[in-house]
Amino acid sequence: MEMGSIRTTWRKSSYSGANGGECIEVSSRRPHIALRDSKDVDGPELVISNNDFRHLTETLKNQ
Repeated sequence: MEMGSIRTTWRKSSYSGANGGECIEVSSRRPHIALRDSKDVDGPELVISNNDFRHLTETLKNQ
């Protein structure tokens, strides 16, 4: 899914720290969520459904 032309606001977790090391950024693109590497803002994006993102975050919280 090509969405590079859509202007979005990206955000990082408050847990990512000041140096921005190994983080992902998240952007809401209803009805999807886009994810990207914070160190490669012009790189590829992973676009998933809101439900898949919710399942991913719930799974990670339970690890």
